Amino acid sequence: MLDAFNRHPTAIGESYAQHLVQAATFGVTMVVAGLACLIHAIFPFWFEKTASDCIKRLNAKMSARLRVEVPAAQTSSAVQA
Repeated sequence: MLDAFNRHPTAIGESYAQHLVQAATFGVTMVVAGLACLIHAIFPFWFEKTASDCIKRLNAKMSARLRVEVPAAQTSSAVQA
């Protein structure tokens, strides 16, 4: 049972706690960006670049983590899956 909780974090070089914090941070950021999009839909003059800026930051952060923590061979197979 514990293997199910640790398999993915271990595969990317993190402990369960480290992965929990990283994933939760990404999730909260995406929720905030989504809320900004919804508000922007109603009031187009508010949050004009908030969501796109959040997505760019998350993409850069995720890409940097993948380059550092996962060997290239695993990255290409993960992308295909």
